[in-house]
Amino acid sequence: MKTFIKLLISFVLLMVSGCSDFLQEDLQGTFSSSTFYKTQDDALLALTGVYNQASFVSTRNAIWVFGDVASDDATKGGAAGDLVDIAAIDNFSYSRNNTILENTWKHYYEGISRANYLLYNVPTISMDEKIKNRILGEAKFLRAYFYFNLVNVFGEIPLKVLPPLSTDEINIPKSPVTVIYDQIKNDLTEATASLPGSYTAKDLGRATAGAAWGLLAKMYIYNEKWNDALTAITSMESSTSYSLTPLFTNNFSDSLKNNSESVFEIQHLTNQQPKLGNFLTQYFSPAKDNGYYFNTPLQNFINEFETTLGGVVDPRLDYSVGRSGQKWVNGENFDPAWSPTGFLTKKHIQPVKKLPIIGDGNLNYIYMRYADILLMKAEALNELNQTGAAMVPLNLVRKRARESYLQDKKLPGFGVIPANLLADVIDAGKDANRNAIRHERRVELGFEFHRYFDLMRYGKQAAEAALSSAGFTYSKRYFLIPQSELDTNPKITE
Repeated sequence: MKTFIKLLISFVLLMVSGCSDFLQEDLQGTFSSSTFYKTQDDALLALTGVYNQASFVSTRNAIWVFGDVASDDATKGGAAGDLVDIAAIDNFSYSRNNTILENTWKHYYEGISRANYLLYNVPTISMDEKIKNRILGEAKFLRAYFYFNLVNVFGEIPLKVLPPLSTDEINIPKSPVTVIYDQIKNDLTEATASLPGSYTAKDLGRATAGAAWGLLAKMYIYNEKWNDALTAITSMESSTSYSLTPLFTNNFSDSLKNNSESVFEIQHLTNQQPKLGNFLTQYFSPAKDNGYYFNTPLQNFINEFETTLGGVVDPRLDYSVGRSGQKWVNGENFDPAWSPTGFLTKKHIQPVKKLPIIGDGNLNYIYMRYADILLMKAEALNELNQTGAAMVPLNLVRKRARESYLQDKKLPGFGVIPANLLADVIDAGKDANRNAIRHERRVELGFEFHRYFDLMRYGKQAAEAALSSAGFTYSKRYFLIPQSELDTNPKITE
């Protein structure tokens, strides 16, 4: 991973040195498209620049606002007048001039643009063919990832698969959602053929064949293509050996990065120049730690966690959320006054004593982990009326959660699983199983930026039932294309 990080630092320095001035003429800097893309090192450096757009180094990457805040799990949080455009997303009162919409649009299209330049130029480089094919596969995976986020936020969007080689290719009309998904499918299918199943330590964090199969399965799940999803999951599981970590919280520890559960993990590294750290710690931490306490959990989310008759709650609650009567990540008692809802999310937060500054976190963001795959597998099996088989992957996730009491010495009563805690779900028919799987996704993957998108794919009834108090209507499930894009692209009409 150190080699990967060094490449990222080099790329950021390249961008800083090369883009200080721009007019209606060629960019003046260390490199241009005519002088770059000449060697294998150039290709690797350009690829690292594509990865950089997936990270949370930049505050422009606000996918958490859509995945969490727009859902029924969270609200904006923070000071009342701070980043009010997040509140407008939260209550669906936003306009096209909303800065969160604009930043998200520009951020992910920048990633697509970088991928397009790479995919256009790297095939002509004389270099090791195996490495070339791998680089192209990684770029296709990342382009698919960016498009997957964009299409699920905005719906119909322009499809760009080439760099802007002429002015006619800069402004492109919207394509139907199905066309965007077809491109995602093509990119991921091609990526699976050229990506390895794993990497050595120096390249950890790069997209694998398993990651491409996993995202392909997710795309099929979103489109209710259940058989195709199962086929992709089977291919993913045969490409690399994945397994649940013994303890749920291992996935949110800076010392246990890129573990056996990680399918695609976005890398961050603290104390680097230029900065490569994760800014989410500052976004979500309490004000006492110089945080902004955004993305605060709602009571509705807390209530989703199961509690035994003896009063023992699903341990994932306190691994995921700070609340009264429990310890915060720094070891002190959590104070509900730190948050306007009385709760804070914990999955992306590190103890401040471990960081040079709070906005320079060392935690990675796991976009996809094996627990997510198991729950997608359960969902696909259940929708195909294989209801009994669907309970197997579902109950693997629940088993890991209840066995926290056999793994975590900090839990009261460590060594003995409390009676009736997270018992296996028994096949109760397709509809009941579907509800159980959706419940499990919510508590297992909460505050990993997936909930809103899950609600949208569940359909009108589920989405409106969850968000009825926020002024949401399913006909407006896609967010508006930002005004800045309409102003500059005459081929988009709405």
